[in-house]
Amino acid sequence: MSNVTTQAVEALRAKLSGGFDSTAKFVIEGEGSIMVDGDGVREGDEAADVTLTADADTFQSILEGDLDPTSAFMSGKLAVDGDMGAAMRLGSALS
Repeated sequence: MSNVTTQAVEALRAKLSGGFDSTAKFVIEGEGSIMVDGDGVREGDEAADVTLTADADTFQSILEGDLDPTSAFMSGKLAVDGDMGAAMRLGSALS
């Protein structure tokens, strides 16, 4: 686990303490993947309902509240593959 993914897991746990009603995967380019589901947040690379992909700087900005996930998506900094409804629910939880 890289320092980037370790910090991202901790930040996501704090924001999503109640878990998530779908399965989401965050792919941090060049660093690794993080899974979010009803059991919580962990490092992993499993199948998911929605996959969100971005570079480490973009994820850090989203997690710190400096960048809105919807804005990141609209500007092409965040790619979303899969269930857009799940992505929107996750984005709302992160804002």
